Amino acid sequence: MNWYYVSQGQQAGPVTQEELLALVREGKISEETLVWREGMPNWTAFHQAGLSTAPVPMPPPVAQPPLATNPNEAVCAECGKFFPIQDTIQHGNLRVCAACKPVFLQKLAEGARLNTGAAAGDLVYAGFWIRFAAKIVDTLILGIPLWIIMAIVMAATGAFAQTGTRPAEPNPVATLLILLLEFGMFAAQIGYQIFFLGKYGATPGKMLCRLKVVSWDGTRFGYGRATGRAFAEMLSAMICDIGYLMVPFDNPQKRALHDHICNTRVVYK
Repeated sequence: MNWYYVSQGQQAGPVTQEELLALVREGKISEETLVWREGMPNWTAFHQAGLSTAPVPMPPPVAQPPLATNPNEAVCAECGKFFPIQDTIQHGNLRVCAACKPVFLQKLAEGARLNTGAAAGDLVYAGFWIRFAAKIVDTLILGIPLWIIMAIVMAATGAFAQTGTRPAEPNPVATLLILLLEFGMFAAQIGYQIFFLGKYGATPGKMLCRLKVVSWDGTRFGYGRATGRAFAEMLSAMICDIGYLMVPFDNPQKRALHDHICNTRVVYK
């Protein structure tokens, strides 16, 4: 049985179960290292994977919570969601949202183990159909106004001119305007993706479906990666939508081609 593990932020493997146990015994990976094998729904910490090994002769490193790229936001150590920093409470290097505060305080009182942050293995990846629904919503939000504008321009200028009984001839002015509008639609689609992913981590369609786009480790990213992802998504559409059809077959992370290119994931909030 082959296993994969996270080393220095990158996926490593495959290794056999015996090799994985040897890595733990030698201290090359810790009990907190994320591991995965075929059949597991998500990545999980080694100590939660049901494998037994001799105790590692060194204390496990204290995992740090993922950092929000926005300095005014913090990630809740319990639910892994991002909140305005003033809406969270701090305990050591952890922050907890108001909704998770009772559970967090109860864990403190009982001496239970605290979550150290939303690691990549805690992410719940969005499948094909929910992502398809979000895409339909985005298409309607962006497409309907643009097509209305195009119809108005065509009606006002006349896409074709009729002279007597002669066949209709193309109107060069209308043709130029239509080409400009098509270019505008392309630019609007790119800008739509860049703005919403860079600022909010999700387009309106994804927000409605309670999805967000994150980096491989569950953290937010900025406008640079949002720009790259927007153009990469155009590539997914240009190759007969094959880039989107990769989602059902990419286990366990459900990545489309543009997610592979930009190292992003679409997850539930």
